[in-house]
Amino acid sequence: MKFKKVWLLALALMLGLFLAACSGGDDSEGTSSDSGSDSSGEETSSEGEEESQDVEQVLNFINGDTIPSMDASMVTDEYGIQFLGATMEGLYRVKDGEIVPGIATEHTVSDDGTVWTFTLREDAKWSNGDPVTAHDFVYSWQRAVDPDTGSEYGPYMMGGVIKNATAVNKGEVPVEELGVKAVDDYTLEVTLENPTPYFESLTAFATYYPLNQKFVEEQGDKYATSTETLVFNGPFKLTEWESTSSSWNLVKNEDYWDAETVQLEKMTYEVVKDPQTGVDLYESGEIDRAGLSSDLVDKYSTHEDYRVVPETSLFYLKMNQTTSDALANVNMRKAISRAFNKEALVNEILNNGSIVSTGFVPQDFVQTPSGEDFREANGDLVTYDPEKAKELWKKGLEEIGKDSVELEFLAGDSETAKTMNEYLANQLETTLPGLTINLKQVPFEQRLELDTNMDYDIQFSGWGPDYMDPYTFLNLWITDGGNNMMGYSNEEYDKLLEETATTLAQDPEARYQNFLEAEKILAETAAVAPVYQSASAQLVRPKVQDVYVNSFGPTYEYKWASVGASE
Repeated sequence: MKFKKVWLLALALMLGLFLAACSGGDDSEGTSSDSGSDSSGEETSSEGEEESQDVEQVLNFINGDTIPSMDASMVTDEYGIQFLGATMEGLYRVKDGEIVPGIATEHTVSDDGTVWTFTLREDAKWSNGDPVTAHDFVYSWQRAVDPDTGSEYGPYMMGGVIKNATAVNKGEVPVEELGVKAVDDYTLEVTLENPTPYFESLTAFATYYPLNQKFVEEQGDKYATSTETLVFNGPFKLTEWESTSSSWNLVKNEDYWDAETVQLEKMTYEVVKDPQTGVDLYESGEIDRAGLSSDLVDKYSTHEDYRVVPETSLFYLKMNQTTSDALANVNMRKAISRAFNKEALVNEILNNGSIVSTGFVPQDFVQTPSGEDFREANGDLVTYDPEKAKELWKKGLEEIGKDSVELEFLAGDSETAKTMNEYLANQLETTLPGLTINLKQVPFEQRLELDTNMDYDIQFSGWGPDYMDPYTFLNLWITDGGNNMMGYSNEEYDKLLEETATTLAQDPEARYQNFLEAEKILAETAAVAPVYQSASAQLVRPKVQDVYVNSFGPTYEYKWASVGASE
């Protein structure tokens, strides 16, 4: 069960390190976040909007790989979440990191925080002309947790949040007992297991999108495998796409309730994994955005189109404790966590504004109730220390009775990813005597499958937040969690996280204290090895305007985007 955030942009995504919503993959796109909104989130008029009406509203982009799935119940990756976000709409949308109305116009919450009632707009339609109603949300949410569906994200996103979601998924109660009902066609009532501070932002996530039951059931097993087997209710429609397509388009959805706001008529996409190829396409005028690898940053950092965009995605090494006695040993995991030079990695290999990661929640993401940045509050928990790493490694080898260890390193197969993989493998082998690393570099979709099957030793992976709360990062490592997929388990850690979602849900101070303590446990037990927090370096044409880059949810928001007049 893999669950996203902000998702990886440009170079970070090209690395092929992400695993799902929030994991992401090899993405060669860049970003632009010119804002056309005021502090209230309402649109403001601009001269650029008038100019955009005089130019062709078409943008051309590249993507790091194919789209694994366009089924809202089944999607687990950055690409699927990105393109679902462009073509679908839930109760709310994310705009520049803020929650804005989508199909819902407003909502109320009960005094105990467990019953949310949403009023839906009556002018929303599917691209086949059917009205979007509360029944579409009920069907979609029930389908996502129905064990017969086999969704990974459904039980992960809704379990412990929507009343009875976990029980339904375990087959203990019928799907009709899920805590969601249509009071009438345009009133949706949702009952939660416990008060959930971040629930409003959850409703903007792909798993919570509505589905047209009649259409889905008519398509059967073919649903969401091609353009012809999809129906949309968002700003754009996906065209010329099949599940194996290396190119596709997004076109304006004239049936969208707010079509007047949507200025872009079309966006084209082509799969490109190599950064140099992407830059060549940019230089020739064939695409409007290109991610840069470190060598290309040196060449283009003074280019007038050069941009660096900070992100809240984290990358780390997952260490599978079920496949190797070495990785089941805490001292050897601690050794690996301290054995590679992160500063050299971000400064020399990435060279794109990414920063060293020393914890499990990114900086500049959330603040504690006292207003302190979470990362600053907990400090640097895991740092590069080769001498300590050698000491821990020697101790671990003695504990498992070996003088050498051979481990498989699973990672992406893009050119940038390969450079990163080779660097880390060399660092680990050089710092830790007796260690042999065997690289296994595969396409994004294959890596997702290998992760799900826990078929790896060490894996270079990443995560972007799906909502604005530390829980989106820290719940990855709960025992038997859908993203854990490495056999990590700590009873105290589980207890602390459970309390943040139950007894402490309405006590911000105590809740954040649990988060801080839980993060320290991850460091003490070396659950995963933090590597870096991403940023993206890219070339973006000035004509690309008002493309929002979100700190959680789909990385790019194009609803308000436009093509401005060329200089």
